[in-house]
Formats: sequence, structure tokens, C-alpha cells
Amino acid sequence: MYPDNKEILLIGLGNVLMQDEGVGVRAVEALECRYHLPQTVTVMDGGTTGTELLEPMRNVKHLIVADAVNTGDPLGTLVRIANEQVPAFFQTKLSNHQLGLSDLLGLLALTEQQPQTVTIVGLVPHGLENQLGLTAEGEAGVERMVTQLVRELADLGVTLTPKETPQIGYWARQAQMELAKCA
Repeated sequence: MYPDNKEILLIGLGNVLMQDEGVGVRAVEALECRYHLPQTVTVMDGGTTGTELLEPMRNVKHLIVADAVNTGDPLGTLVRIANEQVPAFFQTKLSNHQLGLSDLLGLLALTEQQPQTVTIVGLVPHGLENQLGLTAEGEAGVERMVTQLVRELADLGVTLTPKETPQIGYWARQAQMELAKCA
């Protein structure tokens, strides 16, 4: 399903089967489970996809991406990269999804269909083991990422209203069930 409104697209990237590599997907899921989102905001679980995101990103006014990033900063560092910083961000390998994302942004620029603004909210991951569920530090990072995503949306004029009864997202439930099996 592609965004109809083409206003704000919020994409969570990551592999939820590799611990903190899935932090972007989990942060976007948590945001969606906790807040009422207006029609101007489209939320997508981008997983580890690449070219499949080209069409949803085409002509979007504002693109916000949540992802795990390898910046060399201390583990658990929250990173914000926006607009003119984004091309420099892609000069070094910082995200496992960077090749796909940088290529998509490049293609959109060539066809003059790129977003007006691009913001990457990233977290330096603690653990990247083949395991469903985040590390404890990754879980704490999700909370900081959600706070930053709310800030990013507010900067775009979107005020979010908390849900009276927050939900637990699919991936969070899966991780809880996996932990219960191991206990």
C-alpha cells in the first residue's frame, strides 16, 4: 500500500531477526501503537527492502527514516541526520540499508521526485546476533527514538495525541513470546 497523501512518510528499516538491527522497525511500530496519527502521516515497516520503497517514496514531501546506524559513536547513541547532512552520511557505510536507501534517494533526485526533506533517526546498535528481540539497551533506545520521532513530526506541524490504551505491536509481541519460551 502506497501513501495516498504524499505528505509525510515514516519508514522503519531493519531486520527484526538480528536483535538491535530491527530497532527502526520497532520504533516506528511503537509510535504507531501509542499515538493517533493524522492522515497526513503514513507509516511503513520497510524491513530490509530496497527498490520496493521507490514508489511509496516518490513525491513525498517529508521522509523520516528510523534505522540502526553504525557511526562509530558509543553504543546506544541516538543520531539525527537531516537534509544536507544525508549525502555526507552515505559517503561512509553507516547503515546496513544505506545502499538501498541512498540509491532510492538518488533515483528520485534524478527524476525530480525526491522528498523535500529527509531525516534519518538512527541508533547505534548494541547487539546484532541472529535472535528475535532487542537487547535491553535496544529497548531503551526504542523509547528515545520514539521521543525523537514525535519531535520530528512536531517540527513538521504534526501534533500527536496519545492513545488511551496503547497497543503492543506485532514485533514486540513476537519478541515477548520468544523470551517466554526461553524462560
